[in-house]
Amino acid sequence: MNTKIVKSFILSFFVLLFSAQSFAYSYAAAGKEPLIEGREALLQALSANDYTAVNTAYNSMRAEFVYFNEHHGMNVDKKMEIAISEQDQQGIVTALIMTMKAEVMRRLEGAEQNINDYQVAKVLVVKSKLFIDLLAADLTADNRQKADIAIRGALASIGNPGVFGVGQKPADLTSFIEFRTALQNALAFTLPDAPTK
Repeated sequence: MNTKIVKSFILSFFVLLFSAQSFAYSYAAAGKEPLIEGREALLQALSANDYTAVNTAYNSMRAEFVYFNEHHGMNVDKKMEIAISEQDQQGIVTALIMTMKAEVMRRLEGAEQNINDYQVAKVLVVKSKLFIDLLAADLTADNRQKADIAIRGALASIGNPGVFGVGQKPADLTSFIEFRTALQNALAFTLPDAPTK
């Protein structure tokens, strides 16, 4: 086999490799986030004191609330529905914040369970960061900083596959759990049935 053909083959292989990695990540990252989209609509409706719109916004993300009731016994769906029916703005915001914190911890638990699958773990940690950013205004400056350090640490802990082993860094489960716990503390939230270690 001549050198030109070998070089062409190697170049094609790299192009395919990077395309596949890029597609895998962007596909997983491009999924809809009803809680993030619904939150914006709900807060706008609340600021306009429009409870018909509040209810519509809640219905667009109700499945997320029901999930945490069915899988973690949090009753956030009931809390939200009562708060809406009573037009209790603080109750609505509290139920929303609690659900978003639960979403962060659920994603991190998923990342922990998939820590040996770099792409899955990375998407879950990165998506957790989206929710943390939206919660920032509800955290003290100190806890905001701690949450930022913790999520960056969690991302670093999942390692990096490198390219053909170059720059490879193995996942560090112990470190990941420490950062997850630090994030729980910064958010002052733990899923009711979360692992203790």
